[in-house]
Amino acid sequence: MTSSRPDRAARGAGRYAPSPSGDLHLGNLRTALLAWAFARSTGRRFVLRIEDIDRVRPGAAERQLADLAALGLDWDGEPLLQSAREAEHRAVVARLTAGGRTYECYCTRREIQAAASAPHGAPGAYPGTCRDLDDAERARRRAERPPAVRLRAEVGSFTVQDRLHGAHTGLVDDFVLLRNDGRPAYNLAVVLDDAHQGVDQVVRGDDLLPSTPRQAYLAAVLGLPEPEWVHVPLVLNPHGQRLAKRDGAVTLADLAAAGHGPAEVMGWIGRSLGLPGRVRTAQDVLAVFDEDALPREPWVVDPAGWAAQRAVGTS
Repeated sequence: MTSSRPDRAARGAGRYAPSPSGDLHLGNLRTALLAWAFARSTGRRFVLRIEDIDRVRPGAAERQLADLAALGLDWDGEPLLQSAREAEHRAVVARLTAGGRTYECYCTRREIQAAASAPHGAPGAYPGTCRDLDDAERARRRAERPPAVRLRAEVGSFTVQDRLHGAHTGLVDDFVLLRNDGRPAYNLAVVLDDAHQGVDQVVRGDDLLPSTPRQAYLAAVLGLPEPEWVHVPLVLNPHGQRLAKRDGAVTLADLAAAGHGPAEVMGWIGRSLGLPGRVRTAQDVLAVFDEDALPREPWVVDPAGWAAQRAVGTS
């Protein structure tokens, strides 16, 4: 059945936000379909954002949009290019800096890793090396290395509520807002762009759950509404690793070359989600979508044996 509780229906938006670093693979497409189904089944708009402030491969964004359309996904408005909002990202950091909520950091990645691996170091946490430098030391270090800009966090952890995982408490350190090349960091851009696009529901892979407390905390600092979080299981290869293009025929183009069209791919995804009936289109998915019945375990696929491919736990 379709999940459409009145208390969860909304006029906000869900979103899908790929990085144009290459073609979408089966795991990306499955997550995109879930983001679309969650949004459409709860009365939300569905928007796209191309997160192009980091790695960009020419033509990748256009192919990604074509693949989403080939699976029958639709979206509202034009996709947003994240790079078009860099001025707004930097303006927010300037306001935080004016309020004493940031500081410059001159540490290299190697120095941060060494500090985190030291006795009593928190794994993955920035130890605050540059937090309280005096003006003279900042000037000396600035002459040697362009600084990144970090948030001066006032908490050590933050708790979010996830639709599938429940309460999740995670680390909040002094994370980077602007990299040392001046570009916005992911945790800053994603929070600001979700708010800009009216996104109040974020459906994405559960590998991003650990970074969510940082993003929710930043939203609170900025006075922005926190979205509903839904972190869905990934697609893994037979070795338990996150599916990637190196695993073989995992993109729509590769699968088409092997004789597997979009309808067949949609059928595989539908079975992996435990959806009843014959699933061949996105509308088929929406007709039977029930978020409460979604599997909580990863979908393990073997691209080397698509003829016998089946979702974990189904036949």
